[in-house]
Amino acid sequence: MYIIIVGGGKVGFYLTKDLIQKGHEVTLIERDEKNEPRLLREFGDSLFIGDGCDPQLLEEAGIKRADTLIAATGDDQDNLVVCEMGIRHFKVPRVIGRVVNPKNKALYKKMGIELTVNATEIITNLIEQAAIAQEIIPLLPLRRGDLEIVEISIPQDFPTITRTVRELELPTDCILAALIRGEHIVIPRGDTTLLPNDHLIILTSMSNADGLKKLFYIK
Repeated sequence: MYIIIVGGGKVGFYLTKDLIQKGHEVTLIERDEKNEPRLLREFGDSLFIGDGCDPQLLEEAGIKRADTLIAATGDDQDNLVVCEMGIRHFKVPRVIGRVVNPKNKALYKKMGIELTVNATEIITNLIEQAAIAQEIIPLLPLRRGDLEIVEISIPQDFPTITRTVRELELPTDCILAALIRGEHIVIPRGDTTLLPNDHLIILTSMSNADGLKKLFYIK
């Protein structure tokens, strides 16, 4: 499968790395030239430096033969532009958009951007915080049932020195799927200790937002 990922931040980095390791052909497009040395060392010829919103650059990256296009930048406007070009102009079979601000979810839905369970499984294992700390960030809604996947950045003042996953009293209908610490993804177990600035990926019912905020001292 040939996959183009636009956005070489933490989300795009982990997605690209994981998909290449799984045997897929991947091209990563990153606009910020200051990130080029690090990404070039990691991905070599799989890296394009330039604006992923530029249709000419997308053509140079081979979008006409792409099976999947993933807009994974930290800006909803850029992601929407990339997705729209992928859907309407280049007719990419599968287009996935990263929703940064939950208020913009309706725009993605209106455009018909595909957010599948398979995409959810990839992103829940690789996603990392790229927004303001101490927020609950909805990542992807699940089409079946009143569920969504959210990420939470543990606040600095959260009393985690001796708190383990086993001691974490999550609301009903919440499942802790992954823990991201620095550049590492940790599969949480009962004796896993939580630390400030850890990022938690949680599968939850949409009605649990207030309970999660209270649990993690989020105002």
